[in-house]
Amino acid sequence: MYDRKKLQELRNGKDKWEETTLQNNLARFPERQDEFITTSSEPIERLYTPLDTAELDYLEDLGFPGEYPYTRGIHPTLYRGKVWTMRMFAGFGTAEETNQRFKYLLDQGQTGLSIAFDLPTLMGYDTDAPESLGEFGKCGVAVSSLKDMEILLEGIPLDKVSTSMTINSPAAAIWAMYLAVAEKQGVRLDELRGTTQNDILKEYIAQKEFIFPPEPSMRLVVDTIEFGAQKVPAWNPVSISGYHIREAGSTAAQELAFTLADGLEYVRWTLDRGLAIDEFAPRLSFFFNAHNDFFEEIAKYRAARRIWAREMRETFGAQNPRSWLMRFHTQTAGVSLTAQQPENNIVRVAIQALAAVLGGTQSLHTNSMDEALALPSEHAVTVALRTQQIIAEESGVVNTIDPLGGSFFVEALTNRMEKQALDYFRRIKELGGVIPAIEKGFFQSEISDAAYRYQREIDLDKRRIVGVNAYQDRKPVTIPILEMDPQGYKRQVNRLSELRKNRDNGRVGQALDRLRIACQGSENTMPYLVEAVHAYATLGEIVEVMRQTFGVYHEPTWI
Repeated sequence: MYDRKKLQELRNGKDKWEETTLQNNLARFPERQDEFITTSSEPIERLYTPLDTAELDYLEDLGFPGEYPYTRGIHPTLYRGKVWTMRMFAGFGTAEETNQRFKYLLDQGQTGLSIAFDLPTLMGYDTDAPESLGEFGKCGVAVSSLKDMEILLEGIPLDKVSTSMTINSPAAAIWAMYLAVAEKQGVRLDELRGTTQNDILKEYIAQKEFIFPPEPSMRLVVDTIEFGAQKVPAWNPVSISGYHIREAGSTAAQELAFTLADGLEYVRWTLDRGLAIDEFAPRLSFFFNAHNDFFEEIAKYRAARRIWAREMRETFGAQNPRSWLMRFHTQTAGVSLTAQQPENNIVRVAIQALAAVLGGTQSLHTNSMDEALALPSEHAVTVALRTQQIIAEESGVVNTIDPLGGSFFVEALTNRMEKQALDYFRRIKELGGVIPAIEKGFFQSEISDAAYRYQREIDLDKRRIVGVNAYQDRKPVTIPILEMDPQGYKRQVNRLSELRKNRDNGRVGQALDRLRIACQGSENTMPYLVEAVHAYATLGEIVEVMRQTFGVYHEPTWI
């Protein structure tokens, strides 16, 4: 992009500036610290110029919005045409309570649903299972059967709203419940829009909510991708998630690299099933974190689009331009929230959300100020939603596309992020691929080292967190905290008991037997899961069939 002679003149001019103007100033006003670093502990130079982006080829590396390699965005008009989907993550207690929260958020201007499930549901247990004791409704809504899903979605027209569900190991069964509710509403499957997270690889890497071993778990993911391509074409059957990798303590580059490596692994497995790349790649979606370092996060999103487009087109030979697009949801960083001075979290979330928007996200959740203390109160979640609405309606950042594109700093960070990701791809390949790398503890070790380094920087005051190790106060927390219905657990258990008594248990047994045979064979399990949930088999009963067939995964211990 730059004339070599001009670059040399610039280099000479920068050297002169450093020797004179800069040195004279430093002699009088030294910089605040010896080294400046990103949230990921990457060094930041004092000044960025065209010298830092001299090798950048505009058409090859940046291009135009809506055109390959999509560094500047996947839509030609971005938010000038339509702002991102405001999809607030919500769920607590019973299906009735969460249904009320959904309707409240939709009334307040939310434009998509995002369902959080409680830990028993995430692990495939019914609410009344011994393993579920003490965890009902605490980190999301309890869904043990189709009956719960019907109550959860009561009064919400599924042909009019896009729904995201954060569920992984039992994702196929929970998705089957959603599809069954749609059928009961008279909605055709090809009218449904939404996403199941369904990213099992990141569970082994970071979040640890796995049930089955990797191979059968991957089979279930591919079952949903295949079923979606054939029956639910507007649904995203997997949202490949870096969010939880980052929450576990990774750097931005690790989040980027490990997420894309997982995505490429799903592509390989689905191709091995016999699907053509352009049959399913357009419906793959992604989910990223938005952490505190404003520019580092923006660079991460831009690098992600560029890498994915090149891999899809050049490595896998996708012909459909929609297969090259990386569509992603973003959530602000839960791990960055502090219990101390929780109102400060409003500011953190606003900065993180702005980074997601300037990075070109398609969908956004903003965390609430009280989430280091409890699930969000109605007041706190409203403030979080208003944060997005103010960015969209008042800030002016939606008026142009990729406004930071061309910044010497941002482009240098984007290039560095891409280089680091490609280096991780090489290391993963040398270990034999994603699953062998998981089994050898590679991802887990890399994340652990990064998390330890970050915490040590805080402990040693090399990194300052307002309200934690800087500008502390001892005032008690006074913000309102969410209170759940104290009778919710009893009501949920009674509903399960009544369900088991009143359903056709013969039909349930037959459906579960057919599911077991499908799991033992090689058929797609989705039709059998839909049949089982229509018979009102519970989540626990369905997952138990899979446990007996596939086994249970126990993570190795590494020394």
